[in-house]
Amino acid sequence: MHFEQSAILTVHNHVITRNPRISVSHDKHRTWFLHISNVQEEDKGRYMCQINTVTAKTQFGYLHVVVPPNIDDSLSSSDVIVREGSNETLTCKATGFPEPSVKWKRDDNSKISLNKTLQVNDWEGEKLDLIKISRLDMGAYLCIASNGVPPTVSKRIKVSVDFPPMLWIPHQLVGAPLAYSVTLECFTEAHPSSLNYWTREDGQMIHESRKYHAENLIGQPAYKTHMRLTINNIQQSDYGTYKCVAKNPRGETDGTIRLYSKYTR
Repeated sequence: MHFEQSAILTVHNHVITRNPRISVSHDKHRTWFLHISNVQEEDKGRYMCQINTVTAKTQFGYLHVVVPPNIDDSLSSSDVIVREGSNETLTCKATGFPEPSVKWKRDDNSKISLNKTLQVNDWEGEKLDLIKISRLDMGAYLCIASNGVPPTVSKRIKVSVDFPPMLWIPHQLVGAPLAYSVTLECFTEAHPSSLNYWTREDGQMIHESRKYHAENLIGQPAYKTHMRLTINNIQQSDYGTYKCVAKNPRGETDGTIRLYSKYTR
């Protein structure tokens, strides 16, 4: 019998239950064996064998069914986009028996910032609270569920942090002689990626030509960009103010560089 289910499984050599995974055998001496194939979670519990003597004799056995961990996607976080400075909670729900433990790590093995003062290599619990999130928290987070029953499972959750462009200029005043070439530089940070371009002081956008060559070099992490504008064969009219501009849906910013005439000796 399956005791909790009050279900008679076998009598003598006959299988009574309609469960095709149950069978019974006898070693022709004194021992009877109950066989359960392809064990399922519902098979767990107390089993009783009974000998129908004048006073019935019974013996109990307990079947523990261990279940490997499984992460429930419907109750767990998926990829998120958050504004810089806001709070975000990532959730990871796992089932299995014994009850799985959940651990969080960053995919690139960098530390997890729980708040401005506390950084950890990993975090235990089905919830991960990220307080006042910053661009440095951007990346993939792994929730790993384990309960001692292989295999261990994991889910990858990508956290994107949106912020308006920021810009800084290493050299705001650049000198170059006539007929030479010069390269102006700006560094930007933005997410989503910004539209980056150069203008003259009159606001006229600078286009690619023999005179001008602009390039945007993606940095590390990818929200950083190195803007470069090369001006060839400098003429008197090329001196003056240049602006580097960065725009994204969160805002825009610009910076000014002044190119002046520098005489060669």
